[in-house]
Amino acid sequence: MANPLIAFAVSSGESSGGLLDVNPGLIVWTGITFLLLLYMLFKMAWKPILNSLNEREQSIKDSLEKADKAREEAQKIFEENKSDLAKAEAEARKIIAQGREYSEKIKEQMLTESKQQAQKMIDEAKAEIDRKNQEALNKLKEQVVSLAVNASEKIIRESLDKEKHGKIVEKYLEDLSKN
Repeated sequence: MANPLIAFAVSSGESSGGLLDVNPGLIVWTGITFLLLLYMLFKMAWKPILNSLNEREQSIKDSLEKADKAREEAQKIFEENKSDLAKAEAEARKIIAQGREYSEKIKEQMLTESKQQAQKMIDEAKAEIDRKNQEALNKLKEQVVSLAVNASEKIIRESLDKEKHGKIVEKYLEDLSKN
């Protein structure tokens, strides 16, 4: 082993070669350094890098799961809102129908009441007309009675002669037509 190290030390001291010259000592030391660096990276950095990648992967999975859950929840809320909106529309239609029905009932009730009031007014007017007619008839009867009594008095005062009696009746009829 001493020989290769000496050969390596001798050959590394001489640098007469170019970039493309093969230097076996340099290749060995580069390989050892690479393997040492690889070992150190494996021991010190590989696990943290893998852990970081695993954590990142897990974080992405969690985010995707949360996004799926949020999407499902949003879809569920959307369906609930859609259902609630349909219920609200149905309730609104029901309220409108009830309002129309109520207004129709009130309209019918108002028509009935107005017809009843009109009939009552007509009945009262007829009663008033009948009363006025009765009063007029009573006054007319009183006047006829009064005229008859007056005519009777005149007839009795005058002699009961047929000619005179006829003239009195004619006169009475003329007076009656004048009044």
